[in-house]
Amino acid sequence: MLSEMRLKCRAIPRTKLRRARELRREATAAEEHAWSLLRDRRLLGLKFRRQHVIGGFVVDFYCAARRLVLEIDGSIHRTVAQAEYDAARTQYLELRGLRVIRIPNEEVSEVSLMALL
Repeated sequence: MLSEMRLKCRAIPRTKLRRARELRREATAAEEHAWSLLRDRRLLGLKFRRQHVIGGFVVDFYCAARRLVLEIDGSIHRTVAQAEYDAARTQYLELRGLRVIRIPNEEVSEVSLMALL
């Protein structure tokens, strides 16, 4: 049965996997801090993956149990072009039944993450 399920899953393109690995290595200070709070089920016992590929997009953090995407946004996300891209990407993910939460870099803390969940 498990092998049948794996056959139905789409393979993730190698370029996306490489990009996700690269983003893990080059994480911002805010992403590193968020990961230190989320990893090893430290926050409410929930399992998070970092730089996870969903539908061709690499999201910062993903919790499958809650179908939750956490995006940690730096100053680049305040530009008009990036805000439009982010809105379209959020809409794409939400249409697939995911909840997307965006957190500015400066607001990453255990308290803020717990309040959002």
